[in-house]
Amino acid sequence: MQYQQTYGKEKLHLNIARLKKGGETFEVILEDIDKALELRSGEKIDIHDAMNGDLIFKNAHSSEKANEATMKQWLGTEDHLIAAAKIIKEGDIQLTADQRKKILEQKTKRILNYIQRNAADPKTRLPLPLQRIELAMKEAKVHVDPTDRVDYQIEKIISKLRPVLPMSFEHIKLQVTIPATHAGRAYSAAKSKYTFNTEKWLANGSVQVDLEIVAGERNDLFSLLNKLTNGEVQIEELK
Repeated sequence: MQYQQTYGKEKLHLNIARLKKGGETFEVILEDIDKALELRSGEKIDIHDAMNGDLIFKNAHSSEKANEATMKQWLGTEDHLIAAAKIIKEGDIQLTADQRKKILEQKTKRILNYIQRNAADPKTRLPLPLQRIELAMKEAKVHVDPTDRVDYQIEKIISKLRPVLPMSFEHIKLQVTIPATHAGRAYSAAKSKYTFNTEKWLANGSVQVDLEIVAGERNDLFSLLNKLTNGEVQIEELK
């Protein structure tokens, strides 16, 4: 099989994925960092969209190609595309300072939003303020890995945060009663966003629903229902 490479020698910077095994180094030149990180995160990405060309290198900067017998020994294959996927998924992805900063900001924001949406103060059972979570991450010296999947990091990050920021992830059970004058509109709007466990239309035209939400949805739900009913909704927390 004939393999080709499409980058020019005039390039000063190469985005590289590097995997070291058995004292050997295997490198792939990346065309699209975002696609490579998506592939690394488990997304179904065409390897051609992530890598530049289809060569496996021992040293990409000097254009020294990897020996296929060595690839077979340590990567389990001589197929360059299968080897490239393995290198991207298991190796280190070399990022520029700007790339690392951008990806780090994006992943940190996703982690903050996840905690705010799902966690609550165990004493008040209210959502945790975003600024409080940010301060706790600094205090606990939490480090977000820009090359690792967010869902792989969250559990470890939450464990580091708990000593400085107590939090619970229990769901809140609510019973909502919407008066007849607002039942149609408010019921439809709420049902489009939340899953009802039970619902019952009462003789007076009002509707009563039971639902379960994560802590971070509490304020949004209360705000939505109060707005749609002019504050006439009744919300009771169930034990």
